[in-house]
Amino acid sequence: MKKALVTGAAGFIGSNVVRELLREGVEVRALIRAGENLRNLDGLDVERVEGDVLDPDSLRGAVRGCDTLFHLAAIYKFWSENPREIYEVNIRGGNHMLLAAREAGVEKIVYTSSMAAIGLAPGKQSGNEDTAFNMFRYKIDYILTKYISEMNALDMARFGLPLVVVNPTVPLGPGDIVPTPSGKLVVDVANGKFPGYIDAGITVVDVRDVARGHVLAAQKGRIGEKYLLGRQTVTFKEMADLVARVAGVKLRLVKLPKAAMFAYGWAAERAADRYTHKEPVLTYAGARTASLYAYYDCSKAPKELGLTFRPLEETVRDSVAWFREIGLIRT
Repeated sequence: MKKALVTGAAGFIGSNVVRELLREGVEVRALIRAGENLRNLDGLDVERVEGDVLDPDSLRGAVRGCDTLFHLAAIYKFWSENPREIYEVNIRGGNHMLLAAREAGVEKIVYTSSMAAIGLAPGKQSGNEDTAFNMFRYKIDYILTKYISEMNALDMARFGLPLVVVNPTVPLGPGDIVPTPSGKLVVDVANGKFPGYIDAGITVVDVRDVARGHVLAAQKGRIGEKYLLGRQTVTFKEMADLVARVAGVKLRLVKLPKAAMFAYGWAAERAADRYTHKEPVLTYAGARTASLYAYYDCSKAPKELGLTFRPLEETVRDSVAWFREIGLIRT
């Protein structure tokens, strides 16, 4: 691996992938959208090229001369006034990028999917890369597009494209400028504005370990295989307690009934559709999925790729420090 194109390079995971590649001595070309916030790339020695996954001509030029592709560009939204844009970017845009890479003769492709493209195991059991997708009933456009785009990518791998899929779980760490939903949990708890927890859980991981997993997947990943990138399963209460302790805040957590969260999600989504026309804090479908235990067995990546992980407390400490640095945590 000498020269890599990274799409979504200015994003949370993408910028950490760029940093990991630079540490490996790889020359990096970053695909940038016009008007995109480039804060995460400040001070990094990368070649920036402007392009759009919906413009195949721009992708052909961007990938030319690169031996490796890391495709991370996607729309991560659980609500949109125009849901079609999520399908266009995540599915059609992904196909455009893979076809451009095939045309350019790229030697290895790491395609970033999500744990959302993998099914959930019953109750508190842990799923893995082979757990069948079972999220159709929730009708969440983002989740559906990640599943469909992953299937498209794996189909191309079966027909000879040198492609590996990685499925990050819930990332935390430096570089979250939005913030993401997981980052917002950290911010709200540290600011003492976390209303309460629900009986559910997630699989969390340090974004820097996710980035390392991408690079290892390019170096060692088997063509056509999927690798979950996750560290530890935690309940929302355990996560909130840890953030509060690291941030040095006293927090009295209240267990919230799921029905109340569902009602709030329904009302917020209706208000967004009819009045605010802005993405709601929570949607009804999002509330339903957040009420589940999204637990995964992520042992395949350590076994096959040699991926190791930071302690969760270190990840949370660095997340809190990051959000304080950018002014989102005021305590």
